[in-house]
Amino acid sequence: MTEGRIRVDLPTGWQLIVYDLIDSTSVEAKRLAITAGGVRNGVLVIQAAAQTDGRGRDARTWYSPAGNLHFSVLFLKPPLQPAQFPLASFLASVAVVEGIAATVPALQHKLACKWPNDVLCNGRKLCGILSEGECQGDRPVWLLIGIGLNVVWAPESATVQHPATSLFAEGVKVSINVLLSAICHQLANFLTLLQTEGFLPVRRMWLARAVGRGRTITVRTHHNTNRYTNLSGIFLGIDHDGALLLKMTGGFQQKIISGEILSQRDSLVIREL
Repeated sequence: MTEGRIRVDLPTGWQLIVYDLIDSTSVEAKRLAITAGGVRNGVLVIQAAAQTDGRGRDARTWYSPAGNLHFSVLFLKPPLQPAQFPLASFLASVAVVEGIAATVPALQHKLACKWPNDVLCNGRKLCGILSEGECQGDRPVWLLIGIGLNVVWAPESATVQHPATSLFAEGVKVSINVLLSAICHQLANFLTLLQTEGFLPVRRMWLARAVGRGRTITVRTHHNTNRYTNLSGIFLGIDHDGALLLKMTGGFQQKIISGEILSQRDSLVIREL
C-alpha cells in the first residue's frame, strides 16, 4: 500500500491510498468504512494498479488488468441525504464523461451515458460505475462510488455482457493519474452542485448524453425473486429519483427503478423514431 506518496492532484481534503494489487478497491473501501466506525469523516480515494476480484453490476466479473484505471471514492459522513444515495451513479457518470472530455477533447462527442451506471464511447462500454452506501436511520454513515475505466485494455466482446472498448482502442494515450485527477475534481464539483441546486442540473447533463433517449428500447427489470422481465417502450428520460421512464404501448408511462437497458446484440434496440 502507498499512502500520500503518489502525486495526484485531488480536491482539497481528499486522501489517496494506492495499492499495487488488491482484491477490490470497493471491498477495501468498505473495510475502511467499517474501521472508521461512523466516527471519522472526509473522503478517501482507493486506487489499485490491478484487482484480483473486481466486480460489476449483478456481481459480474470486472476485468482489472494493470494499465486500466480502477478506483473507489469513499465519502465518510457524506453531505447527502439517504434518499439522494441512488443519484450517486448518475453524478459519477457525468463526472467521468466530463473528466475524460476535459482530458481528451477529441472524444467529447463520442461519449455517452447508459442507464443506470455505464459510460460508453462510440457505442461500446468504456466505464462501469457502482455505488452503495450505509445509513443509520436517517443519518448517512458512508457512501461509496466504485469506478472501472478501460484505459489500455478491454475484454473481447464474446466474454462480456456488452461490447467494450478502451481509450487506447479509440486512439488515445493518456496518463492514469491525469484521468484520476480530472474525474475526482469533476466528482467534487457535481457533488457540490447536487448539494446546492439539487438533482435537476445533474439530471439535465446526464440526459444530454443519454443513450437511446427518444427511441424504442428494451429494459430487463430485476425482481427480488431473481426473476427478470423484459419491457419495451420509448425511452422518455429519467425521473427526479433516477428511475427510467418508458412510454408503453397505449401511451401510459412505466417507471423502472432497477434494471438495465439491453444491448443491440441482444435485439434490444428495436427501431429509431
